[in-house]
Amino acid sequence: MIVNDTITGLIVVALGYLIGSFPSAYVVTRLVKGKDIRELGTGHTGRGNVGARNVFVNVGKVAGAVVAFLDILKGSGTVLLAEWLLGWPQPSDPTLRSSLAFALAAGLAAVVGHIWPVYINFKGGAGLATAIGVMAIVSTRELAFALSITVVLLFVTRNVLLSANLSMLTIPIWAAFGGLGWWMVIYPLVMAALMFGHFLPNVVAEFRKAGNVEKLMASLIHRTPRK
Repeated sequence: MIVNDTITGLIVVALGYLIGSFPSAYVVTRLVKGKDIRELGTGHTGRGNVGARNVFVNVGKVAGAVVAFLDILKGSGTVLLAEWLLGWPQPSDPTLRSSLAFALAAGLAAVVGHIWPVYINFKGGAGLATAIGVMAIVSTRELAFALSITVVLLFVTRNVLLSANLSMLTIPIWAAFGGLGWWMVIYPLVMAALMFGHFLPNVVAEFRKAGNVEKLMASLIHRTPRK
């Protein structure tokens, strides 16, 4: 039984990666404009970024919304598939059963697939929408709290991606205060570290372009730096 459960779990994780690898931005852009999204985008949209914001800016609002929905669905769909195939204990369960471990691994694999998709030479998007989809199932209440913070941050930064990424960092805090297991606190941190590690070269490039931290932050929040 343990062997069978392990094999099923590994299959679910592999499926999570393959589902996450589906390049929504690439497919939608091809269908709408007949272009390769990897050749579109400048500045903070990231040239070559296979993500919803790049589509939103360079293809259209409707196309961008469709891509965002599909990317979120990849994350939530993967975790729901894992729950269906493995059976999944409640996050408050004090025992970390293998089914929960594999379900969480499958969600993480979906994010990895989005960032490094096997179908298009391992060059994908930032993973934020897919991560939101995963957390919508794994930590629904905590995600809702984080998204409410996103709305507040938008008034300050006027940058959707920056606000969303910063607010996602609060999920472990909500999870800790909510009394969830330690794995539900660490899990979003691991996901955030994965996405930040992938995005770090872009941050370095933008910093070099800006010249200093003040100008970089000014560009991120769309404000004019002091002379």
